[in-house]
Amino acid sequence: MAPVTAYIGIGSNVGDRLGYLQQAVDHLAQLPGMRVSGASRVYMTEPFGDPNQERYFNAVIAVQTSLDPTDLRTRCKAIEHDLGRPDRYQRWSPRTIDLDILLYSDLCIESDLLVIPHAEMHHRKFVLIPLLDLANPVHPRLRHSIAELLKSCEDHSVPVRLVQELKIRPT
Repeated sequence: MAPVTAYIGIGSNVGDRLGYLQQAVDHLAQLPGMRVSGASRVYMTEPFGDPNQERYFNAVIAVQTSLDPTDLRTRCKAIEHDLGRPDRYQRWSPRTIDLDILLYSDLCIESDLLVIPHAEMHHRKFVLIPLLDLANPVHPRLRHSIAELLKSCEDHSVPVRLVQELKIRPT
């Protein structure tokens, strides 16, 4: 399979949040059939769901991958597990790392295992703003650019850009 561009949202709100984001980028870069081609700035955001938890550090990673979407999801789940996220967890609970496939080329997939584009991405500034740091793709289901989706987004949160940046290390 020829490589395609995919965007992966990453987030952490437990422990060394920036460290977990960097480890996730490093793990992704080491996967066969994968090249990390970009990393957004890092943003601090209020927790979604339960407000009684630490703020999140969020970013978006661009990858060139020859992995199919299901295999990419499996690999992302393995990285989450390697970085301390339990296999079972309460929705919107604190986590060391969260990896979500936001977009995979212009594919639309909806199954019990996988939904691409990410079903909630257009409702979340902590996804749209870092994605715009990298590119302005068209959402394949909604047929609007990410910039257009951000303008109409009803999320009233204010992601704060941090000085820290993620590094893309050569493999």
